[in-house]
Amino acid sequence: MKTLIFGGTIVNEGRQFAGSLILDNDRIADIIESTETPRGNFDTIVDATGCCVLPGVIDSHVHFREPGLTHKADILSESRAAAYGGVTTYFEMPNTKPQTTSAEALEEKFLLAREKSHVNYSFFPGATNDNEEFLRQLDPHRVPGIKLFMGSSTGNMLVEKREALHRIFAIAAEKELVVMAHCEDTTIINENMKSVCERLKTDDPDVKYHPYIRSAEACYESTRLGVEMAIEHHTRFHVAHLTTEKEIGLIVEGAALGGYRDNGMANVTAEVCVPHLLFSMSDMDSLGARIKCNPAVKSILDREALRKELNNLFVRTVSTDHAPHTLEEKQGGAARAMSGMPMIQFSLPAMLSLADEDVLPLTQVVQLMCHNQARLFSLAERGYLRQGYKADITIVKHEPWIVTKEAVQSKCGWSPLEGRELKWRVAQTICNGHLIYNNGEFDEASRGEEVRFN
Repeated sequence: MKTLIFGGTIVNEGRQFAGSLILDNDRIADIIESTETPRGNFDTIVDATGCCVLPGVIDSHVHFREPGLTHKADILSESRAAAYGGVTTYFEMPNTKPQTTSAEALEEKFLLAREKSHVNYSFFPGATNDNEEFLRQLDPHRVPGIKLFMGSSTGNMLVEKREALHRIFAIAAEKELVVMAHCEDTTIINENMKSVCERLKTDDPDVKYHPYIRSAEACYESTRLGVEMAIEHHTRFHVAHLTTEKEIGLIVEGAALGGYRDNGMANVTAEVCVPHLLFSMSDMDSLGARIKCNPAVKSILDREALRKELNNLFVRTVSTDHAPHTLEEKQGGAARAMSGMPMIQFSLPAMLSLADEDVLPLTQVVQLMCHNQARLFSLAERGYLRQGYKADITIVKHEPWIVTKEAVQSKCGWSPLEGRELKWRVAQTICNGHLIYNNGEFDEASRGEEVRFN
């Protein structure tokens, strides 16, 4: 089947130019830099006039809650939300029920996704204090890396034993796998919680105290330890959801000491997630627990430092930490309200809106959400618009709109962005050459495929 995409502005590998794409089944057959429409016989024609044509977004940090937590999200619903948001590939996290800490649990997720996922997928296996043998047996062509919780979060997968941490970093280095780590010092968090509860005489402080309990110090100390271990073991280390200005210095230093890979990617890198670029602790006055997440949103100064860093070399990826909960589960304060929010459907329009505010160029949005995701995790044949690559493509239009509850596709049924104006919307999403989302119409029969890693 041949598909023509014409009339748009192609945004790819640092350039923007008028051109067309020709797809042959699931591959990009040709990229034509011209304002003229190519001639030929095509089974599908997509008119992208007035739109930008991007590589499909790769979100390397999502929680789709299946198996075990499907009352609030599942692979079917959240992969649909991904497609609505221009995301064609996701890597899902291991804190489900059961946790993805064994070969059996990992294989179950692949089977579920093969049956249900509308877009492409892979899964992070999780490290524990005692699953060394499982990690040693991982196939590095099937998984993006190893997820490590160096601080407790949803799912209670904390690895706090130094001996276990050393073993995990050593195994990852041996297998050339990225360690993607949630970095918060649990001892500091627990001490902060105890102090706040005693001072306020409550066991559930107001949610506005969450950024002080899960403090900048807790983030810094855990990230510092992770960077030190990565340098010691020569491990590829990616800090998930960076939240503070102070941590940026650790990443810069770690990159300098940890060296670089052949593709120019530093061995020590960081991810920033969309919520920490959009919100700060001051927004808790109006949004409350809806923006409670781990690590917490921090000060406006921290948010602005993260935004500034998007144009430098050390924050390499922007993802979502998409983590749905029901609104009932979001009730309560800093202790009881669940941490996490749905974000995958609106992440690309939100980042493009930041580009409109001159936070970063449009080409850099593509770099952080597409190209660098593929480079960092050595993803095969995706993340770029290149001849012969898989035809994962997102077409976006500059058209302001207001996020409404009715627009939300996630199973939890809400978004912290409700009522917010976004400057861009996703017009079409093409996954493996197939038009799965088209201006509000969705192909429910569409299924993605398991991705591979070089």
